[in-house]
Amino acid sequence: MRMIDPILMEFEQESATTRKVLSLVPTDQLEWRPHPKARSLGELATHIAVSQKVIASAIQTPTYALGEVKETVPSGSDAIVSMFDENIGVAKQLLHAMSDDDLHSTWSGQVGGKTVFSAPKIGVIRAILLNHTYHHRGQLSTYLRQLGVALPSIYGPSADENPFM
Repeated sequence: MRMIDPILMEFEQESATTRKVLSLVPTDQLEWRPHPKARSLGELATHIAVSQKVIASAIQTPTYALGEVKETVPSGSDAIVSMFDENIGVAKQLLHAMSDDDLHSTWSGQVGGKTVFSAPKIGVIRAILLNHTYHHRGQLSTYLRQLGVALPSIYGPSADENPFM
């Protein structure tokens, strides 16, 4: 078994859950934000929809200039989900092609040509591609809860699915 195989299995399972949450984003609330300094609902959902492809693409090279991705919020929630589906497909292809040697190689994130972060690529996949998405999915579920949107099960039944919780 290759090192990437269990990561791809987790990625597949978690992506399905993330897609369920993204599909609940109400188009008429894309501009809503819980605080003036917070991302809007649309900005957060779009960030989740594009980040897997961006990260999987970035680690195909030894270095990457951080902060260069400009995310444009689509006009509707369906477009965000479609963007997510497309980007997940690309990310899976890129990750599947990575060898064990490549996963052990060092990747560096740079700002202005200066390295600010270095780690083995497998660590970047775990910390940024996977955990980063889970973090933002949690934020998104909190946004949706504040908007009164019934949530699906993420890691067990939600209060919306089980009134006894």
